[in-house]
Amino acid sequence: MSSNANLYTAYAKHFPADLDQPLLTTPAGGTLSYGDADRESARIANYLIASGASPGDRVTVQVEKSTGCLCLYLACLRAGLVYHPLNTAYQSGELAYFLENAEPAIVVCSSDARAMIEPLLPDTTRALLTMDSDGSGSLADKSASCSDQQAVVARSGEDLAALLYSSGTTGRPKGIMLTHSNLASNNETLVDAWGFSADDCLLHALPIFHVHGLFVGLGCVLMSGASMVWLDKFDATTVLTALPDCTVMMGVPTYYTRLLANPEFNRDCCSTIRLFVSGSAPLLAETFVEFEQRTGHAILERYGMTETGMNTSNPLTGERRAGTVGFPLPGVEARVVNDSGEPLAAGETGDLQVRGPNVFPGYWRMPDKTAEDFSADGFFDTGDVALIDTDGYVSIVGRAKDMIISGGLNIYPKEIELVLDDMPGVSESAVIGMPHPDFGEAVVAVLVAASEAAPTADTVISHCREQLANFKVPKQVHYIDNLPRNAMGKVQKNLLRERYAAD
Repeated sequence: MSSNANLYTAYAKHFPADLDQPLLTTPAGGTLSYGDADRESARIANYLIASGASPGDRVTVQVEKSTGCLCLYLACLRAGLVYHPLNTAYQSGELAYFLENAEPAIVVCSSDARAMIEPLLPDTTRALLTMDSDGSGSLADKSASCSDQQAVVARSGEDLAALLYSSGTTGRPKGIMLTHSNLASNNETLVDAWGFSADDCLLHALPIFHVHGLFVGLGCVLMSGASMVWLDKFDATTVLTALPDCTVMMGVPTYYTRLLANPEFNRDCCSTIRLFVSGSAPLLAETFVEFEQRTGHAILERYGMTETGMNTSNPLTGERRAGTVGFPLPGVEARVVNDSGEPLAAGETGDLQVRGPNVFPGYWRMPDKTAEDFSADGFFDTGDVALIDTDGYVSIVGRAKDMIISGGLNIYPKEIELVLDDMPGVSESAVIGMPHPDFGEAVVAVLVAASEAAPTADTVISHCREQLANFKVPKQVHYIDNLPRNAMGKVQKNLLRERYAAD
């Protein structure tokens, strides 16, 4: 291998010459320098390797956001391991599938979750380690005595760096394989497109089990030698306090609506900010307009997916159009096609396809699904319905895939419907997304009773809470005599959305 394409090597090239410079600070006054992150990730990498993990092995991680978790991610990169983060809200039924399918060599979880996860471990797992939000746990204890020097394991650009899962419309989660070159190329493009430099400080309030916080936020910082104010979660009051120390903020639309709901949020709070970025869910045009009126800042909306990283972005300099996600990023091709796969003219609505170095190579151990989602000439079918206007701006106008986006998190109704259909007293179900002022969309369940002894709404919600992550649990439950269907027998969810729009 002529050169090392490991993503960590690409990051390290942009670290400041003085490694004592802060990578991040916390509101409580904590600091993690670039040198600290380099040394701690080396210790963890050395321990993982000593534990028997080999390049290409998966490391499944379900822990709260912390500086330790950040170092663990970097350690996996430099050891040539495949980082597999999981939402901390996932319950045992969801975790069982992920662990069985990913077959991790190492699993890291919080101390509280150990008892739940241990019985679910596959035979491939060599170690179950703990990491808590304060940095304590068996991983920290065991890696403390390891060397803080480690030669970054050589990887090709096509080797896997991460494995993330996105539940499919059939209810079976799909493993999304992301390579070192996928992530590196997208980071390099975004740093240039958004003007990141070592002088920037990112307000990082996003979770890091998700592409937005893990690959976009962290990637832009590490690829430019910038710094962060590190928040364990989004809280409007804490964000208002932190903003004056930052130059960039990334968030989901819910973050921006919550800031606007705070009467103390004004232009003065944003005096040091050069860029607000929004993604993971559609930004309402009225939010864009209200934010600009309140702060003088036009939010930069962009569009991406777990499978592709970022595909499009409104311009750093130039008109940022409300309701659009801007232009295809450099190196990314985007086209809109009809049902036959033929490209459509500007202004026509159809299926959005993308191609570029950012696009993943395929689904983990699902070659048939991979082939289904790629065109013969290598374009990935995003499942989104879009149009590209005559000026080149892309607008996402709908979703071909049956998906709800709530608080920036993807929810596939079929997964919830399978849980509902299995309940005594429920004949069949349909799950829809309804507009919600805070989360963008809320999960609503529409049920057909199997008998007079149908479960109450509270029972349905409690049952779902036991089986599913909290963000997937229905906010409302409705009963109906029959689900509306078309001539092919497909449930007409658009009619259900119209029926319950007033509730």
